[in-house]
Amino acid sequence: MTEPTLTVIVGPTAVGKTALAIAMARRVGGEIVSADSRQIYRGMDIGTAKPTPAELAGAAHHLIDIRDPDEEFSLAAYQDLAMAVIADIVARGRTPLLVGGTGQYLAAVLEGWQIPRVPPQPELRAELEREAAALGAEALHARLADVDPSAAAQIAPRNLRRVIRALEVYAVSGEPISAQQTRQPPPYRIRTIWLSRERAEIYQRADARVDAMLAAGLAAEVAGLRDLGYGWELPAMSSLGYIQLRPFLEGQASLDVCAERLKFDTHSFIRRQGAWFRRLPNLELWTPEMAEWRDLSG
Repeated sequence: MTEPTLTVIVGPTAVGKTALAIAMARRVGGEIVSADSRQIYRGMDIGTAKPTPAELAGAAHHLIDIRDPDEEFSLAAYQDLAMAVIADIVARGRTPLLVGGTGQYLAAVLEGWQIPRVPPQPELRAELEREAAALGAEALHARLADVDPSAAAQIAPRNLRRVIRALEVYAVSGEPISAQQTRQPPPYRIRTIWLSRERAEIYQRADARVDAMLAAGLAAEVAGLRDLGYGWELPAMSSLGYIQLRPFLEGQASLDVCAERLKFDTHSFIRRQGAWFRRLPNLELWTPEMAEWRDLSG
């Protein structure tokens, strides 16, 4: 029996993933499974470049608007939901299209990460954060090296969030996180389309998107979320497109200054995204000049 195909569309912010995914979904009878770590949040529409109502009507979309901004949502939770949705799409005779730019989400699904199911431990995390503040992040990293040298070798000392998570998993389960992170690829024939443009063009498109977001009311969206009580410390509110507007909303900088910061940070994010995409299986590099892209997007 032939394995079903999981088609994946990845690429940097503003490259054109949404338009191509919808066109492909229409062509092959597909449904889109979002791999975006911020589009999961309700009320965060403009800053996440969430598909418009018209785009959502163009093809079935999944894993968008499934959590409030202050709800806990882990990589393991995303992986479980994504795999369940993909299996359901296949069972109904449709074609799943995994689409997005969040590298960890994509890798967790396509490489079949076996993620430790240790829930967050707020008190332990707070204790470790206090220790890091008092002794330095290197002290926590040294402790991790004692109990899980393999994880310590893979995690930079400055990445305090991941160091704390590894110590948390060890404290709760008694097993190193590295021993629990095996891989079991999903039962699909994977085709990964990596959309790419010239770097200067991507930056130009990203800058134009920022301008369009601000014109569409991004500042009001962020202010509305703050008025609802969502704090800057939340992963949702500290993400790209939101935290950059904090100085404006607190009267410390002009909107133009914040817009320039958002553009700068978006360019930096775009440069980092490629490191994740390169590791994904069965890559096909697509550029706007290719007949396949022109045929679908035209």
